[in-house]
Amino acid sequence: MSESTTFDLPIAGMTCASCAGRVERALSKVSGASAVSVNLATEQARVQAPGDSLPALIDAVAHAGYSVPQQTLELSIEGMTCASCVGRVERALGKVAGVKRVSVNLANERAHLELLGAVDPQSLIAAVSKAGYSASVFELEHPPADTQQQRLNHERWALFCAIALALPLVLPMLLQPFGVHWMLPAWAQFALATPVQFIFGARFYKAAWKAVRAGAGNMDLLVALGTSAGYGLSVYEWATAAGRMPHLYFEASAVVIALVLLGKYLESRAKRQTASAIRALEALRPERAVQVVDGREQEVAISTLRLDDIVLVKPGERFPVDGEVLEGQSHADEALISGESLPVPKRPGDTVTGGAINGEGRLLVRTTALGAESVLARIIRLVEDAQAAKAPIQKLVDKVSQVFVPAVLVLALATLVGWWLYGAPLETALINAVAVLVIACPCALGLATPTAIMAGTGVAARHGILIKDAEALERAHEVNAVVFDKTGTLTSGTPRIAHFSALDGDEDTLLKQAGALQRGSEHPLAKAVLDTCAERRLNVPDVSDSQSLTGRGIAGHLDGRRLALGNRRLLEESGLGAGTLADAASAWEAEGRTLSWLIEQGPEPRVLGLFAFGDTLKPGALPAVQRLAAEGIHSHLLTGDNRGSARAVAEALGIESVHAEVLPADKAATVAELKKSGVVAMVGDGINDAPALAAADIGIAMGGGTDVAMHAAGITLMRGDPRLVPAALQISRKTYAKIRQNLFWAFVYNLIGIPLAAFGLLNPVLAGAAMALSSVSVVSNALLLKTWQPEDPEDNR
Repeated sequence: MSESTTFDLPIAGMTCASCAGRVERALSKVSGASAVSVNLATEQARVQAPGDSLPALIDAVAHAGYSVPQQTLELSIEGMTCASCVGRVERALGKVAGVKRVSVNLANERAHLELLGAVDPQSLIAAVSKAGYSASVFELEHPPADTQQQRLNHERWALFCAIALALPLVLPMLLQPFGVHWMLPAWAQFALATPVQFIFGARFYKAAWKAVRAGAGNMDLLVALGTSAGYGLSVYEWATAAGRMPHLYFEASAVVIALVLLGKYLESRAKRQTASAIRALEALRPERAVQVVDGREQEVAISTLRLDDIVLVKPGERFPVDGEVLEGQSHADEALISGESLPVPKRPGDTVTGGAINGEGRLLVRTTALGAESVLARIIRLVEDAQAAKAPIQKLVDKVSQVFVPAVLVLALATLVGWWLYGAPLETALINAVAVLVIACPCALGLATPTAIMAGTGVAARHGILIKDAEALERAHEVNAVVFDKTGTLTSGTPRIAHFSALDGDEDTLLKQAGALQRGSEHPLAKAVLDTCAERRLNVPDVSDSQSLTGRGIAGHLDGRRLALGNRRLLEESGLGAGTLADAASAWEAEGRTLSWLIEQGPEPRVLGLFAFGDTLKPGALPAVQRLAAEGIHSHLLTGDNRGSARAVAEALGIESVHAEVLPADKAATVAELKKSGVVAMVGDGINDAPALAAADIGIAMGGGTDVAMHAAGITLMRGDPRLVPAALQISRKTYAKIRQNLFWAFVYNLIGIPLAAFGLLNPVLAGAAMALSSVSVVSNALLLKTWQPEDPEDNR
C-alpha cells in the first residue's frame, strides 16, 4: 500500500447536513481511508487515504449521488532543457492543492493538468516559478509562427557568433596533424573565450542558478560546472605561468558551449517539425467568411457567425464552418482533415467540414457548428492531447531522471579525486571530470518519448487516424486479435439489393417495375431499389393508385396491371407460393437477407420476381482483414444480428470466429473473455459498442459513428474505412518502436560515454560533440516517422 496522503476534495451537489453525512459515510468505506470530514459551507471533504486512492474516493462520491468537479488546464513552460527539468516541474505542480494529475512534455514545452474543482492558475504558475522556470496559461491558439521563428533566428545568431569565436581557439589543434605547430597568445585565447563563456553561455548559468535555488540539478548545471571548471583552470594557469607558456583549456570550454548551442538549435528546429501536423491543421481555419443575410452578401469575421447563419462558399475556397449544404452541387477536398484522397461529392442535405476545400461549385451552407465544437477544433484537441500524453514507458525515464544529475555530479567528483589519488596532475583530473559532466547531459532522455509521440500522432492524423491515448501506442505492438462490429463497421449500415431474380429473366424490367412502386417512398428498402435503378441508368415509370399495404408492402397500377411488392405475408395472402424461386429464397434467407416478392395481382395472380435485401460490405473490409491476417492478427466478428447474416459477412471476409446475436450489454463481456488469451483491439461505431470499446485493450472508433463511441476509444478513425484499422495498429507499432530506439540510444550514449570520460579516453570537446549529437540523433530518428504511409494490402499478396 502506498504512503498515506491527505486529500482535499471539492464536492458538488450537497444541499444539507444529511448530504454531508452521506458523503462522509461513502468516503469512510474506501479501503485505507481515515480522518474523514466534510464541510458543507465550503463544499469540501478532507480524507486521509493511501496516495493511490484518489480514483476510488471520486467513485465513492459519485456512488453517493454527488460529484467531484474536474477540469483540465494547459500551461506553457519555458526554461526546461532535459528530463530532470520535466520531473522537477511535475513535482512542483503536483504539490499544488487540487492537482489530480500532471504530465509535462519536454518536446512541446507544455504541462497538461487534471484539476479537482476550481484551481487558481496563478498558484500553478507560482509553483513553476519557484521550481526555477516560467509558465503561462496555454491558449487554444498557438503563438504565431513568426514569433517562434524569431526565437530560432536568435538562437542561430548566438550559435554563429559562438562558433566564430571558438574556431580560432580550436584551429591550432586541427593544424597539428599537418605539422603546423602554432598557438594563439594567452591574452588572445582569453579574449575569444570570455564572450563565449559569459555572453553566449549565459543561458546555462541562469538556468543552473534557478535549478540550484530550487534544490535540484539539470543539464544546464552540468554544462555550467564543466565549462566553468575548464575556463577557471585556464585563467589560473595563465595567472601563475611566471613567464612560461601555460597549458590552457580555453578552447575546450568555448567549443563545448558552441557545440551545446548547436545541439540546442538543431533540437529546437527539429521539435518545430514534430509539431508541424498541428500547425497544418490550424492553418486550415479561415478567418473570414461571406455571410448571406436577406439575399445580401457581406464578408465577416468567423468569430461573428452564429449557429444557423447562412454562408456562401465559392469554388476553391475553404469551408469556414461546419454546416449543411442548402443549395448547389460541388466536391470537397477533405484530405488534410480525414485523409480521404478523393474529392467527396456535396449536394443539398450533405454535411461539410470547416477547413475542407470547396471544388467546382458555388454552395450555400447553413452553419451547424462553430469554434471549439467544430470537427477541425476537436481533431486539433485530440492530436494535442495525444502529443501531451505520456506513454507508460516514460515512467522509467522519469525515475532515472530524478537521480541522474546528482549521480553524475558524484561520478564527476569521484573522477576528479580518483585521478588525483592515482597521481595525475590536478589539471588532468579536472579535465576528465569536466568531460564526465559534459557527456552526461540528459537531454536525449527527455526528448526520446515525446518527440516520437508527436511525430507519430501527427503523421497518423494526416492520414485520418487520431490516436488520443498514449497507452494505445504502447499496447498496439502486442495486439493479436481484432474484434469487429458488423453494421456500420464492416458493412455500410444501409440496405442494398444483395440478390434479385426475374422469373422471365428480364432483370431490367423487374427493377423498373419495383422502382415504379417505390418512387416517393422514404423506406430504406425503397431507396435501395431506386439506387440500383439509378446505377443501371434505368428510366423508372410512374404508377397510379399507389397504395401502402400495412405490414405487407406496397401496390399500384402500371400499364394497366396491378402490381404489388412485399413480404412473404403478401405472397401468402395472394394465394401464391415460391415456386421455382423456392431454393433461391431459402438460400438467401439463410444468409440473413430480407426478401421482397414482386407480384402481379388480378384474376390470375403470379410471381414476377424476388429481391433479397441486405447490408453490403464496405470496399475496404476485405483488404483490412487480409492485411491483419498477413500480420498474424486474428479477426473476430461481434454482432447483435442473426447468425445467418453474421455468417454470410464472415465467409465473405474470411473471418472464422463469429459471435452473433450478442446483446449490447454482453459485448463487453465477450471482449473481456477474449482478452484472457491475448491483447485485443475492438473496432466499432455505435453507442452499443462503447462498453466493448472501453473493455478492450485498444478501442478503435469509426469516425462516422457516435461521439460516445469516439469518447470511449483510444483511437478514432476519421473515415469509415476498415483499411485504417491495420494502418492504425501499424503506425502505433512504428511509433512505439521509435520510442524504444530513442531510449536505447539515449541510454547507450551515457552508458558508453561516461566511463570513457571518467577513464580519460574522451576529452571535453569530443564529449560536447557527442552530447549534442545524442539529442539531435534522437529527434531526427523520431522525425523519420513523418515519411510513414499506410501499407497497401496488395503488397502482401
